[in-house]
Amino acid sequence: MIHTLNSSSVTGAFAALAASLVLAACSGPSLPAEYTAADTAAVITPDYTDVTIPCNIAPMNFSIGADGEEYVTHLYTAADPEGIVVGGRTVDIPADRWHALIGQAQGDTLVADIYVRGEGGWTRYPSVRNAVADSIDRYISYRLIEPSYIGFETMAICQRDLTSFDEKEIFNNQAMSLERDGQCINCHSYQDYNRDGNMQMHVRVRKGGTVISHNGRLKKVNLKTDSTVSAGVYPSWHPTEPLIAYSNNTTTQSFHTNDRNKVEVQDGKSDLILYDVEADRISIIANEPTELETFPYWHPDGKSLWYVSANVPLFKDEDEISLYQNLHYKDYKYDLYRKAFDPETRTFAPADTMFVASALRKSVTLPRPSPDGRFVIFTLGEYGNFHIWHRDSDLFLLDLEEGVIRPLTEVNSPDVESYHSWSSNGRWIIFSSRRDDGSYTRLYIAYFDRDGKARKAFRLPQESPAHDIERMKSYNIPEFMVCPVEISKHQFIDAIDKDAVNVSM
Repeated sequence: MIHTLNSSSVTGAFAALAASLVLAACSGPSLPAEYTAADTAAVITPDYTDVTIPCNIAPMNFSIGADGEEYVTHLYTAADPEGIVVGGRTVDIPADRWHALIGQAQGDTLVADIYVRGEGGWTRYPSVRNAVADSIDRYISYRLIEPSYIGFETMAICQRDLTSFDEKEIFNNQAMSLERDGQCINCHSYQDYNRDGNMQMHVRVRKGGTVISHNGRLKKVNLKTDSTVSAGVYPSWHPTEPLIAYSNNTTTQSFHTNDRNKVEVQDGKSDLILYDVEADRISIIANEPTELETFPYWHPDGKSLWYVSANVPLFKDEDEISLYQNLHYKDYKYDLYRKAFDPETRTFAPADTMFVASALRKSVTLPRPSPDGRFVIFTLGEYGNFHIWHRDSDLFLLDLEEGVIRPLTEVNSPDVESYHSWSSNGRWIIFSSRRDDGSYTRLYIAYFDRDGKARKAFRLPQESPAHDIERMKSYNIPEFMVCPVEISKHQFIDAIDKDAVNVSM
């Protein structure tokens, strides 16, 4: 039998269906009325438990480890007990509702109750509680690189909006690389958290040079002179003056066949120079023949420069340097120094020794003073200064007010902690770590209070909890920014394509 529907019947049927779909969409998951309370907490990935989070951070999506047939998560605060209810093993939190929840929760606690339904019914796991604290700088930048040691065919410098999941390439080396003529990009650096758009990055190999953005103008410069061992390498912008401190390094790599560390990066020679961005002129900061001065960083008041240096024998030729590097690389132990600087005369005083790590048979690198000038975070390892490959590398804190040094045990892990930087308000640090799998560096954020205590670190939130694992790239040189880089890729290409301006001595 054939049934015929008239137009009014069809309209009514579709209206009823649409109404039911709207009701279903509006209702969403509901909290179980009956459940059994579990004694142990549910495992969630990433580990967003007992951490302190910024009040403006992107949604902290996670996956639930417990097996089950149905999942419901309730996120709320004391000020908003209704909060957000999300279904699914992967907790995908709506961005607008998340920001409404935590945006007014500074000083409050964000609670997550997790319910899982199995064969025996619903189970409620102990609440996950995370403190909500000060806001964080909106932007960070980093380099994404492949898991290789000498290849540089694919790499990009990117910036990320921390209030969302928006990631944008600042520059990708494939934009100008040819099949047999590649290009390496590295060492992005900003003046005063990029407030005025003053930045720099290095371009190596094809069309090499240092690209400088200053006062809205882009240029490429050649920082190598007859009086320096190399072009500029590790940079640090002066906080207010048009000056950049650089190290000059002649660097080699060695590869282990049987060692817990995979790679060694050593300096044969290393000095410090000061580059005047406006005059295109450099001057020597430190170049003692028996010292390997490197990794400069300005104090926030601009009146002193921090750096590290190792004492080594006086070599006669490159063969002796190479032999020493290969046989005695563990003798490279770096100490921490600071030179006073007069911004008016642009002169440096003799160095003050701040920490003799070598006396403890240790080595220090990457000093980063806090914005208020009280603290300095650095990494400490057994030897060398390229600790990103050293599994014993940990973050340490120097309290200049109290005169004490201690490990940042609150954030350290059994694997590598390396490059780190401070937020502009001094309340947050970001650093790279290999704690997830021992191979890839990923970004972790931790709260830092005014008394010099850090809180448990959490991994950079991503839209998908598996994003970083599936991406299979390392994050390198995380830097906070209060303003994004507005320079287009085409502007960078135009600047890189031109001949470099040679600096004078």
